[in-house]
Amino acid sequence: MYFAALLARTEDGWEASDMELDNVESLSDLIDLARSAAVDDDTVVALIEQEDAWFGVVRVDGEEDPRYFVSNAATAARSSYGSMLTKELLGSDEEDDDELDELDLDGTEDGEEEAVTAFADADDDSDEPGGTGAEPVTAGPLGDPALLDDLGVTNKQLMNLDGDALSEIADSLGATEVLEAVR
Repeated sequence: MYFAALLARTEDGWEASDMELDNVESLSDLIDLARSAAVDDDTVVALIEQEDAWFGVVRVDGEEDPRYFVSNAATAARSSYGSMLTKELLGSDEEDDDELDELDLDGTEDGEEEAVTAFADADDDSDEPGGTGAEPVTAGPLGDPALLDDLGVTNKQLMNLDGDALSEIADSLGATEVLEAVR
């Protein structure tokens, strides 16, 4: 069972809304949903958790590229919504069929992305990027642990959260009451 909520920053603090995951079929859908909750293109934080097994944070600031964090990538990769996040973070987007789309323009060396998933492909005869199973995903956090630093949740705090992580994040953001209202 999942719990998901959107926290939208406003002039007066945070507004929370329950995120209906039934209509989210892709990461693009999730990002669109977050952007639609934004007030004046301000920050929106999407929080997702699956029964204390893993949690994910997606931060959207206006039209800037979203930032992601997953607490336990191996566990998240085995769930439908967590796999969307881990695939994005590992760079194994199923829509990238054209090799030209795989050019790294972010300053990484050619082949770095393949190195992350190459060991899984050794046991997998499929031609799909990243293989078909969750084997290439290591246990532990994945993504940008500093995505909430400027909002009061340090990367060290985020990396060490477990249990009721979303409540602890909301507490640090000063959004406990609004998050609990949608829980």
